[in-house]
Amino acid sequence: MPAAPASRDELASRVLPQMTLSERSNPLTRPLSPPPAGLTPTDRAARRFEVQGNAIVTGGCGNLGLEAARALLEHGASGVSLFDVNPDISKPEIQNLISSFPSAKIIAKPVDVRNEERVKEAIEQTAEELGSVDILLCFAGVVACNHALDVGLDEFKRTLDINTTGSWLCAQAVAKEMVKKQTGGSIVFTASISAHSVNFPQPQVSYNVSKGALLQLKNSLAAEWARYGIRVNSISPGYMDTILNEGAGLEEARNIWASRNPMGRMGDPSELTGAVVLLCSRAGRYINGADLVVDGGGSVF
Repeated sequence: MPAAPASRDELASRVLPQMTLSERSNPLTRPLSPPPAGLTPTDRAARRFEVQGNAIVTGGCGNLGLEAARALLEHGASGVSLFDVNPDISKPEIQNLISSFPSAKIIAKPVDVRNEERVKEAIEQTAEELGSVDILLCFAGVVACNHALDVGLDEFKRTLDINTTGSWLCAQAVAKEMVKKQTGGSIVFTASISAHSVNFPQPQVSYNVSKGALLQLKNSLAAEWARYGIRVNSISPGYMDTILNEGAGLEEARNIWASRNPMGRMGDPSELTGAVVLLCSRAGRYINGADLVVDGGGSVF
């Protein structure tokens, strides 16, 4: 049964919870110690973008997820857990990643990000198997293109459940693990240029709404969780040259997307990795609540 609506007296007697911000002395948010004396310029540069600890990547077996996981490992991550609905489909790609980084621990888990209990279970398993969870990258997502008058409720809900609610469930469960261990960490959502403007020529209201909501989710969590040393940011990719944008049926749209971009093309998945590494590395220590648009300038119009 739904709860009864609050009475006027109950509404008038409410006491609002208040968020707590960090303080200068908080070891989880204060500046990192300067690099040791005697490092070469090359070593200092490498240290600046060093990634420490273990990462969970949702949608981890897709083009973007695998590229991001590889970049984190290249910059020093000690382990990666790839969450995907069916990781078995990508066994060759996962094995290639394992072969490329023999000293890292790389695991894959079947996870539907809409399933709260499965998300919690997989995160607990990852923390136990890898030793910690220090980074969360949310790449799990779906696209639905339909005229708004024709969008059914199931389609609308499914898009938001995966893209928005799924990101929230993963972020909350990972944050609880970080708070419990008092280690802090980095959470990165994948928003989109669709969160900033209406796409053309395809109508995709549910997708646009789901990505716009992620920007406010990022802002809210960045404010609330900073005191725990948890930085929450997002990246907003433009049109990326992945399997989601392939096929003869999309050729006309692809040509339009390229023609409306100052760089005249779509992005390569590898071109997202710089933003990911920045937000997850020492270099991103004071970046919190930010959204990095990676779209070749497509959103300037």
